[in-house]
Amino acid sequence: MAAPEFVTLQVEGGVGTIRLDRPKMNAINEQLHMEVRAAALEAGEREDVRAVVVYGGERVFAAGADIKAMSQLDGRGMVAWGRELTNSFTTVQRIPKPVIAAITGYALGGGYELALCADFRVMGAGAKIGQPEILLGVIPGAGGTQRLSRLVGPAKAKDLVFTGRHVGAEEALEIGLADAVVPDEEVHATAVAMARKFAAGPPLALAAAKRAVDEGLDMTLPDGLALESQLFAELFDTEDQKAGMASFLENGPGKATFTGR
Repeated sequence: MAAPEFVTLQVEGGVGTIRLDRPKMNAINEQLHMEVRAAALEAGEREDVRAVVVYGGERVFAAGADIKAMSQLDGRGMVAWGRELTNSFTTVQRIPKPVIAAITGYALGGGYELALCADFRVMGAGAKIGQPEILLGVIPGAGGTQRLSRLVGPAKAKDLVFTGRHVGAEEALEIGLADAVVPDEEVHATAVAMARKFAAGPPLALAAAKRAVDEGLDMTLPDGLALESQLFAELFDTEDQKAGMASFLENGPGKATFTGR
């Protein structure tokens, strides 16, 4: 397989940064999203990666899908294109580790749909996000109607999708589209600092917690509770559970060292 051209996975201190770099605006074409998929799979598998940051650089997160490429497709062609894009984004969502999107500049359309696949979103004070697909005569096609409504509820999601408007950092934080707003130049460092805190935690328990929340959202409450009970019990066969509880009994909370076994 050829070396990736637009996406790299950079690992330091337990944090893997999936870095998008397709000048000028990180427009998402087929090559870029397939490289994102490969980086997400690698981050999920690597033991030296315990948390992940998705980052587009200092200027822009991703300004959306490559409209020039998409404009040439008909409905039949878009079925396959859209399916693969959704599969790539779902691979990011399913990384069994905490994932933080570090948003600078613009995260629009497919760019914000990628950010929605993260567990948390850190946004620069000058950044703008939105789902402007309606202005092109289409709708979000890679999670924007589904992940967005699960995140902020159907009414707010419909407002953003129906109008296609850009949302600034202050409003994004207020309605739950972003989890933290910091000065633009501090976005990546803040996301990495958040990721490092998670990286010190128990990897198996974090993976189980993420799975319980994400899969439970699509279940009935009894089925979600059953999944939670199953995952909870399975953790009692891990070394991390033994270490965590022994450390608590001996030294109090928050002092255990976890190995991921």
